[in-house]
Amino acid sequence: MSAFPAHWHGSERISLLVYPGFTALDLVGPQYMLAGLMGAKLQLVAKTREPVRSDTGLVVVPDVSFEDSFERPDILFVPGGGQGTLDAMRDARTVAYVRERGRAAGQQVSVCTGSLLLGMAGLLKGRRATSHWITHGVLADLGAQPVHERVVADGPLLTGAGVSAGLDLGLALVAQRRDRLYAESLQLLAEYAPEPPFQAGRPDTAPPQARALMETMMRGLVAEMRSEATRAQ
Repeated sequence: MSAFPAHWHGSERISLLVYPGFTALDLVGPQYMLAGLMGAKLQLVAKTREPVRSDTGLVVVPDVSFEDSFERPDILFVPGGGQGTLDAMRDARTVAYVRERGRAAGQQVSVCTGSLLLGMAGLLKGRRATSHWITHGVLADLGAQPVHERVVADGPLLTGAGVSAGLDLGLALVAQRRDRLYAESLQLLAEYAPEPPFQAGRPDTAPPQARALMETMMRGLVAEMRSEATRAQ
C-alpha cells in the first residue's frame, strides 16, 4: 500500500519544447517542478534530436523529435527566449508543431515569450495571457488579452511572466494536477523562498533608469516580434 494519497499518482504525458536560443531558466525551473509529479512522463522535444543550445550557452539533448513526440500530450510546455524566440516565430515547422500539438494537448503552458509561440500558432485569440513585461504589446498583436500578473490561467491555458516566473508557474501547475499540499511539499524540497537583494524585478518597482535601459536594449527585438505577429494575423 502506498503511503501517499491515490490522487498523488498520475500518468501525465508532458512535452517540453526546446529550440535554439531558448532561455534555459524558462525551461529548467518548470521542468524541475513537473519532474516532481509522481507518475508523469516528461520528454524534451525539438525539431531533431541534435543537441540544442540555449541563449546562455547551456546545451540540452532532446529526447525526441517533433515527429516522435507524444501525439496528444496532457501538457505542452513552451519556454521563451529573445532572438531564439523570434527565430522560432519565423520557423514554419516549429509553429506548425506548436499548433498541432497545442490543439491536441489537454493543456497549453508557457513561460515568458513562449506565449508568443502559442500566439503564432493561433492558440491565444481572445484568451487572457501573460508574457515578459516588455512583450505584452506583441501578445495584443496576436489577439490575446494581456494580463500583468505573474501566472495567468484561462481554461486549459496557463502562462507565466518573464523567466523566473517559471518557478511560480511550475508550482501552480503541480497544485492543479495534484493538490496544494503536494505543491507545498515540492516547494519545501526546492527550498523556494526567494529573498532578492533588490526589488527591481517588475517594471513598476524597478528604478526608472533600469527600465529605460531594458526598453532601449530590447526595442529592436520587440519591433521585429511585433512585425512577425502582425504578419501572422
